[in-house]
Amino acid sequence: MNTLSRQKDLTNGSITRTMLLFALPMILGNLLQQLYNIADTLIVGRFLGAEALAAVGSAYTLMTFLTSILLGLCMGSGAVFSIRCGEKNEKALQESILHSFLLIAMLAVILNTAVFLLIDPILHFLKVPQEIYGMMREYLWIIFMGIFATFLYNFFASLLRSVGNSVTPLFFLGICAVLNIVLDLLFVIRFHWGVAGAASATVISQFVSGIGLLIYTWIFFPDCRLLPGRVRLKKQVFEELAQFSFLTCLQQSVMNLGILMVQGLVNSFGTAVMAAFAAAVKIDSFAYMPVQDFGNAFSTFTAQNHGAGKRERIQEGIKSAVACAFVFCLCISLGVFIFAEPLMLLFVKPEETKILEIGVRYLRIEGSFYCGIGCLFLLYGFYRAVERPGMSLVLTVISLGTRVALAYILSSIPSIGVAGIWWSVPIGWFLADLTGFLYYWYKKGSLLR
Repeated sequence: MNTLSRQKDLTNGSITRTMLLFALPMILGNLLQQLYNIADTLIVGRFLGAEALAAVGSAYTLMTFLTSILLGLCMGSGAVFSIRCGEKNEKALQESILHSFLLIAMLAVILNTAVFLLIDPILHFLKVPQEIYGMMREYLWIIFMGIFATFLYNFFASLLRSVGNSVTPLFFLGICAVLNIVLDLLFVIRFHWGVAGAASATVISQFVSGIGLLIYTWIFFPDCRLLPGRVRLKKQVFEELAQFSFLTCLQQSVMNLGILMVQGLVNSFGTAVMAAFAAAVKIDSFAYMPVQDFGNAFSTFTAQNHGAGKRERIQEGIKSAVACAFVFCLCISLGVFIFAEPLMLLFVKPEETKILEIGVRYLRIEGSFYCGIGCLFLLYGFYRAVERPGMSLVLTVISLGTRVALAYILSSIPSIGVAGIWWSVPIGWFLADLTGFLYYWYKKGSLLR
């Protein structure tokens, strides 16, 4: 059975139901991913102390940035795969898969080599306090070994999702999450390996999920096998994939580079703020992760219908997606605002009152405005799907540029202090949303052509 006949067709049927059913496994998958990230933070914070929590939290921000490079490349390629599915073009899909794999695998190797060589300059750039420098370096040295595993998982997950299979990536991510938590408990609590144990647990589980997904695709999607001689390498295919992948990669990288720059600013306020930020960011990411995945599902929906030339279905999909995102974000905002303190207590001890106070304030400021980030994720997915990845990049620059500039300006005002970093985030979200909606309003005809 060929690849296109095995896909879930998003170009027919009930729009809202189709998007939600396709998005659900992606949402569950990333909630599981956040769960095992939280497991690292929770176990480290509870059993290794505030300094270890600060070290692992800062390392997480760096790894999110590095992972975003590979994720952006895979997401960009996935948009091309979805368009080819909408066109029902099996040969073009096979060409795109092979060219994309070769391109991103090469870049993953280069990235992996670079971070090992530049680990100390990176830590100095992040202004890591001396008391946690050694601990963070030890953690990162091990974590960097899993970068290629991250590529494998994200590439094959993007491939399967682009042809309508969002369930299988969830299954392998579930295995990864459970394995990571078990190994965390074993390495950190029983073997007393410290932060090295938490890092080792993450790397091992990443390789299990990445290699497992590769094997699954090889067995059940034979038309997607990367075999020499199946298709010829073509310059124009590389160019098309490069346009999508690099712009999406740049968008993801700019987004996380901005967060990384904010992390450096946070670090300058000391270990207590670092620890509070490390815990609060995990809660924050967990809270809005479902709407981010819904944005990615909406992107696949739009790309398939764009390839099929179904303009009216895309327009109806936009209305449905915005309504769903708003309802979800309002509910999550209310929950995070009310339960900010109990959520922080999952990561820090009650007697660490300063860390607790800082984290609760962060969550109540950002958590009140999740509708802003929800709309932004939909805009990212839409512009990527209609072959305007450059516009996603523009929105990211606006959002993160505002965030970084305001974070430094507001936090330097004594009466505002570190809270200025937190307030800069929703302001950036809403400025980017306004730009994205205005551009859609003026260019709707050409965007949906």
